[in-house]
Amino acid sequence: MSFTGSSMGSGGQTARRAFNFGRTYVVRPKGKHQATVVWLHGLGDNGSSWSQLLETLPLPNIKWICPTSPTRPVSIFGGFPSTAWFDVGELSENAADDLEGLDASAAHVANLLSTEPADIKLGVGGFSMGAATALYCASCCALGKYASGNPYPARISTVVGLSGWLPCSKTLKNKLEGENEAVTRAASLPVLLCHGTSDDVVPYKFGEKSSGTLKAAGFQNVTFKSYNGLGHFTIPEEMDQVCAWLSSNLGLDGSSS
Repeated sequence: MSFTGSSMGSGGQTARRAFNFGRTYVVRPKGKHQATVVWLHGLGDNGSSWSQLLETLPLPNIKWICPTSPTRPVSIFGGFPSTAWFDVGELSENAADDLEGLDASAAHVANLLSTEPADIKLGVGGFSMGAATALYCASCCALGKYASGNPYPARISTVVGLSGWLPCSKTLKNKLEGENEAVTRAASLPVLLCHGTSDDVVPYKFGEKSSGTLKAAGFQNVTFKSYNGLGHFTIPEEMDQVCAWLSSNLGLDGSSS
């Protein structure tokens, strides 16, 4: 699957960037299919490792879709190619957002969810850069459009972000203000954020500030969970929280048939 975005090249010419996404791994529900969640890996990872973990969770009614991002030059690695949902130059408050890459990845998520049956609840989640992409999808869902202005089609019911951050955080509140339908969508979209206090890759304050920014912008159903001493990885306690939260917010009954 590939998406093509446009960016301004030298002399005002529009350059086209193609994004070729990697392999998608699917974990079928062990019981009655009630929800589908796209789960996005972190920088340098792939969909396979998370699919193996998600398969072990006691959530028999969820179908997990674990795509692999494009392999692209990543600025934070000095241009060295890596799997990444978008380009990132630095993890800081003032880092520029790669809107083209974010839009392409959000479109890929929407495309993966587009063939799910109408009665299935939809979610998106991720870890680190995958969490950032999931939160960007939440913004697109609320606004009803991508940064490009094209309509965002996915009807997302839940969003989970582990050890991540919120892209485009400085402009979200302004974009939502005065948009009644967008404000209503934001207010009703449940978001779970989890972050370790000892994260040395994506600082804890990024997760904390992302939660505050979402709430200030009108996302009224945001849960922020901190894990004392946790670094940039996940632990069973955190995944137990994710399971309980998803079961509650997706209305899963745990049935096996």
